[in-house]
Amino acid sequence: MKKSLDFLYLDGQPCFKLYLASKTIIQSYGPLLKPLGLTYPQYLVMLVLWEAEPMSVKELGNRLHLDSGTLSPLLKKLQDKKIVEKVRSKEDERSVVISLTAAGKKLKEKAFSVQSSIRQEICLNDQRLNELTSMLDEFTASFQDK
Repeated sequence: MKKSLDFLYLDGQPCFKLYLASKTIIQSYGPLLKPLGLTYPQYLVMLVLWEAEPMSVKELGNRLHLDSGTLSPLLKKLQDKKIVEKVRSKEDERSVVISLTAAGKKLKEKAFSVQSSIRQEICLNDQRLNELTSMLDEFTASFQDK
């Protein structure tokens, strides 16, 4: 019986392929987000808020899988740029709610070009991109279910 040690080689590591793909695509976002004045993590926060706001900091952290130590500085920078605002919840003083300012809502219009440019760079048709997204969801869920 022949033993295969492919799993000990870097190129045989799915985690390395995911790391490399993630690093590559995040780098591709950089020049596209610069005119918007956003970093990639800030862009992710904005995507969630454009989808559904206002939202509590806790909900936002859950949605992005970020702890408060990571999320708070992101929100502070977005608040300093005057594209989000933080307000204590009237129902629960312990909860902080994040909402978009007029400038934050307007920024959404400019962000459409970012996704269009990224989709062109990816070189996958919609079906393949949807398949990849589904596979990544399954992959992530397999680790979260344990």
